[in-house]
Amino acid sequence: MILRHITIDAANPYELAQFWSTVTGWPLGAEDEPGDQEVLVEAPAPVPGLLFIAVPESKSVKNRVHIDWVPTERTRDAEVDRLAELGATIHEDHRQPDGRGWVTMKDPEGNEFCVERSEAERAG
Repeated sequence: MILRHITIDAANPYELAQFWSTVTGWPLGAEDEPGDQEVLVEAPAPVPGLLFIAVPESKSVKNRVHIDWVPTERTRDAEVDRLAELGATIHEDHRQPDGRGWVTMKDPEGNEFCVERSEAERAG
């Protein structure tokens, strides 16, 4: 079995996919346009893509599943700052004085995700 997509409910799939495309650097699906009910952010193989699907109801409770991200080009703290500039918000800060920990953030529609330390920070 292969994991093809991680599907995320959205009020505006195209706008939310654009946010995640900017965050990840991955392109939107070639055929996706504003107003589409399904919009794909295409990840490099073998990583599953992020598929955003329009739903009528708004998010009202904590996600039962979320994505943990590890920065590859910057530190955890620099990545948190970058994501905040792009429109994410800090939900819970679990950083510890010794440098360990993570930050739980929310995307522009309130979906939770975590930012962990980079591989370099963990190795250091």
